[in-house]
Amino acid sequence: MSKRAKWITGSIIAVLAIVLIFVGIYTYRVYHSLDNLNKKPEDSIFTNNSKEEVAPKWTGTERVNILLMGGDSRGMQKNEVPRSDSLIVASVDPVTKKGTLLSILRDTYVDIPGHGKERINAALAYGGPNLAMKTVSDLLGVPIQYYVYVDFKGFIALIDAIDGIDFYVEKDMKYSSKADKHEYDIDLKKGMQHLDGKSALQYVRFRHDAMSDFTRTERQREFLKAVASKMQTTWSIMKLPDILEKVNPFIETNLNIDDMWKLAALGYDSQIGSSEQIPPMKLISEDNAGGAAVIGIKNEQALKDFVQETFTKDTAPPATPTDGTGTGTGSGTGTDQTKTDSNSSNQSNSTSSTSK
Repeated sequence: MSKRAKWITGSIIAVLAIVLIFVGIYTYRVYHSLDNLNKKPEDSIFTNNSKEEVAPKWTGTERVNILLMGGDSRGMQKNEVPRSDSLIVASVDPVTKKGTLLSILRDTYVDIPGHGKERINAALAYGGPNLAMKTVSDLLGVPIQYYVYVDFKGFIALIDAIDGIDFYVEKDMKYSSKADKHEYDIDLKKGMQHLDGKSALQYVRFRHDAMSDFTRTERQREFLKAVASKMQTTWSIMKLPDILEKVNPFIETNLNIDDMWKLAALGYDSQIGSSEQIPPMKLISEDNAGGAAVIGIKNEQALKDFVQETFTKDTAPPATPTDGTGTGTGSGTGTDQTKTDSNSSNQSNSTSSTSK
């Protein structure tokens, strides 16, 4: 072998060695960070976690449902568990690679096992994530296999770790509170914005208008879509170890490391389809509990049917083009996505008119 050939061979081996070392370090950091998201009992804030039975472990072949909970721990004492400030079920079908977001209005009045009728956001405070998953599962009529909990600081850390989100703020938003020494005051202007962690939190928390929590949950779903889209980019994947290390102290989940790897692979190939409010406007009744207004449900079985219908929209096979142009909707974009956006817009308009 000539000196030149030996030099080229040696250079290739050196480059491969560097790549393998980089991949090894990257994999180790990701694995270590993911593993730390599943907190040990002594490190968990949920000292009250109930013994409620949860859904069977996800095998990777059936629909998976994950309860995303945002908590407000401001002013809480040590070992005190907050109510959930937001509740969103992220459901993904591994066959169609379509995801569905269901935001649950936090004042929905439901049966909480062992505690009677109460607002659904109290389940977390009464019995930790297990009771919250059980309560949501009973309400929707679907198994909830996993949960992910994050507080305000964790949300801020996540958005800052991915260098913010470019997002359209649909109106001026302003709110001030002395209770938390103005740390979480809201002051946003209408228009396209680059939202960092603090301003993004302001956006998803705002509910101080005529529509209150109804439009807030819609904003949260839309913002979550934008975050998911950015997390799927090559740039975010390369930064994943750093992102995970920054948010690790603020997140808790019952996902084990194997589940996380499977869900990460599924999430990268999936897209969000339907996005709905629970309960939908047509099933809401005005109720009262202890002198305070709560959100009742007109027909619990109808609500479960609504959830299944929503899932069906995301599992239906793509339409076959009839014009011979080959412009089908198998990718989940184009016509199919336009219909989804239109449906979401129509529901939003219906929500606004009904609530007013």
